[in-house]
Amino acid sequence: MKYSTKHIAFAALLALLAGGSCDYLDKAPDDELTMDMVFRDKTRTEDWLAGVYSAIPDPYWEKPGMKHYDIFADDYLANSGWAAYGGWGDIPKLAGNWNSESSWEGNYWEKFPARIRAAYIFINNVKANVEQGVTQEEVDLMKAECRFLIAYYYYLLVNTYGAIPLQTWLSDFDTPVEELLIGQEPYDRVIDWVDAELQSAAGKLPAYYNEPRKYGRATSVMCMAVRARMLLFAASPLVNGNQRVEYASYVNSKGEHIFSAKYEPEKWERAAKACKELIDLAHDNGYALYYEYNADGSIDPFMSYSNMSYKEFNQGNKEILFARPFDNVTSEHNKHATPNGLSGNGGLGVTQSLVDAFFMSNGRPPILGYNPDGSPKINAESGYSESGFSTKNDSCKTKWIEAQGASSNNDENPVTNAGTYMMYCNREPRFYVSVLFNEAWHRIGNRKVNFFLNGADNPGNHDSPENGYLLRKRVHPNVDVRNGTYPYRPGILYRLGEAYLNYAEALNECNPSHPDILLYLNKIRERAGIPTYGTDVATQIPVPASQDDMREAIHRERRVELNCEFAVRFDDIRRWNKVVELLSGDVYGMNRYG
Repeated sequence: MKYSTKHIAFAALLALLAGGSCDYLDKAPDDELTMDMVFRDKTRTEDWLAGVYSAIPDPYWEKPGMKHYDIFADDYLANSGWAAYGGWGDIPKLAGNWNSESSWEGNYWEKFPARIRAAYIFINNVKANVEQGVTQEEVDLMKAECRFLIAYYYYLLVNTYGAIPLQTWLSDFDTPVEELLIGQEPYDRVIDWVDAELQSAAGKLPAYYNEPRKYGRATSVMCMAVRARMLLFAASPLVNGNQRVEYASYVNSKGEHIFSAKYEPEKWERAAKACKELIDLAHDNGYALYYEYNADGSIDPFMSYSNMSYKEFNQGNKEILFARPFDNVTSEHNKHATPNGLSGNGGLGVTQSLVDAFFMSNGRPPILGYNPDGSPKINAESGYSESGFSTKNDSCKTKWIEAQGASSNNDENPVTNAGTYMMYCNREPRFYVSVLFNEAWHRIGNRKVNFFLNGADNPGNHDSPENGYLLRKRVHPNVDVRNGTYPYRPGILYRLGEAYLNYAEALNECNPSHPDILLYLNKIRERAGIPTYGTDVATQIPVPASQDDMREAIHRERRVELNCEFAVRFDDIRRWNKVVELLSGDVYGMNRYG
């Protein structure tokens, strides 16, 4: 039998993109399903659009391993023992065991071009269907959604691979091969194209949807959030004036330089402007930092920072700018961050350098750097100590109930209990929300975690933290692996807190005296419950004295505020050109054999 190549290829692509929602394919043989049949049917049309959306990354985890960037930065530390069992396929890369033929489980190059093509097909074929309730207004919105997704996927490709081919038109199956081999496009040209597309799509999309069923679909705010982050990266040292020979000499088949070796300060101005436009658009449409308050009206920093990750947009979490609405809450992310003795896999930890990055309760950093032997340079002004144990509970105004003896009925609760190692005492709220340290209280387990060798949570194998810490952030406090309880959490990809820090950073590079730098940096610190920067000696700490000092302060704030959030830290250390500095040495932690 002779089959139509066009029909077969189309049906195969549709099955791939629509996933589990393509039961209608059973109604006709694959070689008889035509494009017209899809776009004359509302359900098939919506299924096609859902397929275009389906490649948006899961910001937590995707089985069978961490398929994203997070593990390659210096926040997470996954137990290397999992590599022997075929899981966490990217772990060997951390030890340098990779080459040009190595695969990456994220494999954006396989996913995104197919969705980009599907989006172009949708734009070219979708039509109003009055009989089935598809209006021309809805068609125009769906086309704008596809334009956003095309731009977003191209942004992720150029952000990941640097040099990519940029195909801005829909090829036919009969297009000659030589027309398809378009080659790599210069980096800045891709950025400019994506920028223009995001702005154009933003002009056609609403800032939010009133219909709950549309939550997660493209908005103007999502467009501007992607644009702001992209332009911040494009202004950064990695791709703005990088003089390294492998960048300066890299040309495409036409002899065009992929990356410009010339530093262009106006790129920081462009990024700052984009960040401010995003913030203004978000504020004008009701987006705001997420806050929870104590009974006396003061900010509860513990609950604010914790529930920022768990509350949904329609529950008042207007900090969310872009989220993947359907998250696999039973994913490995939850299981691997749950202690072994509580039926978790217990191997997803964080590094000592992240632990050291969190501020003290007085707003000052505890560690100022490291000596050649890895020992910390302790900040004498911070009050930090690495010896001894506390003699009493440390309590704060908060409804946070994750320490022993805490209750949601109390206006004040313990944060650490007597007998806690001093390294973990008097730290800022974000530390306790983000890190599960040895002998910290685990409310669901109704006991302290025990990471000592052969303790309840350290069998000495891959099912235990390799350096004495487990991840706590973005693991819902009510997760109970033993009883299969996994509360819903939104898959947040961009939030307003990041937008504030992006804006502060870009401004500091192009206009270091601008008052908005301090304004937005302090908004983050105020919500975090630590002293802000200012001149009030009684309640504030000194403002960083120079542009370099402010840059360091912003970088440190980003490390803490955005810790363990999807791809942020990996992108940061790349774009700052700090990969060699931060990832070449040893990784420190507590002694798992203690």
